[in-house]
Amino acid sequence: MQTSRQHDAEDKTACLLLFLLRLKTLSSLRMTDSSLLNSEMELQQQEELYQQLLLQTMGKLQTETQDSKVIRPQPGICVKTSSEPGKEKVFINICQSNSVPPPPELTREELVQLLQSEDPSGYRVPMSLGEPHTEVDNNSQGCTAYDVIINQDFFQRCQKDPLFQQFVILVSLEGLENKYSLELNRDWKVLKNRKFLGSVGEQNIRTKSRPVIQELEPQENSTACAKRPEFSLFLEPLTGHPDYLIAEIKLPGVSSSRSLVLDVGEDQLVLTALPSLYHLDVFHAFFVDQENSVAQYNKSTQVLTVTMPVVSSASSSY
Repeated sequence: MQTSRQHDAEDKTACLLLFLLRLKTLSSLRMTDSSLLNSEMELQQQEELYQQLLLQTMGKLQTETQDSKVIRPQPGICVKTSSEPGKEKVFINICQSNSVPPPPELTREELVQLLQSEDPSGYRVPMSLGEPHTEVDNNSQGCTAYDVIINQDFFQRCQKDPLFQQFVILVSLEGLENKYSLELNRDWKVLKNRKFLGSVGEQNIRTKSRPVIQELEPQENSTACAKRPEFSLFLEPLTGHPDYLIAEIKLPGVSSSRSLVLDVGEDQLVLTALPSLYHLDVFHAFFVDQENSVAQYNKSTQVLTVTMPVVSSASSSY
């Protein structure tokens, strides 16, 4: 199954290849038509341009299709709840797959302390939230179902401990509420004789998200100890709904963007400056457009600027 992103990449590639084919044909025509004055150097330049564009096009398609992959998860548990205020039936299929990374190790005692803390947002459960799909329940009535995929090993642990199971259900509810602007009832029920409502479908999950870092002016190299860098987050505009979330990260001692590894998540920013100069791993209160996020490293000021288009707020606490 191809994603819409893959279709867009193929459409763009088809257009570019058509242009390249026309360029190639024009070069051939000019070689046989004596009325057109072209030197061998011009023809060679056109040939080189053709080859360069062809390589760039194929390389771009490969990059676009390798940033994500399609997986088919295993069924897990089916949770029944309802949406507010209409009381419409909602089913959440919590599935399992090892393609989704596990959350950090957490003991039961640490989970209890986390749930009792005032700010439990520092602990996140990686998950893939699928699109809503219409189904029919046992009473032949229409309902809405969502598929949530978590790490398989973590799912098995949740099955052994009711506290972990309640925790992952709560995380799934809040994740769906944030992504789809829902309000779900906390009076849920785990169905005993059903692991999945509907049919297990495929999901397209991200394998990496790394915006391009562009270099500006060079700067002399220096050394620094491994530490958490200074950083600031800004909203643009400052009032009303923000269009962009901008991160400015100071990296004194970093002489080249080639030593930077940057990952932009939906609500997370992770930066590593090699070899072990800096490491930053922060969550923020917004869901951002990972595809259109861009980063730029200024060697003169030694500041990395990451500009992330804001999709929606991610104000929930897990």
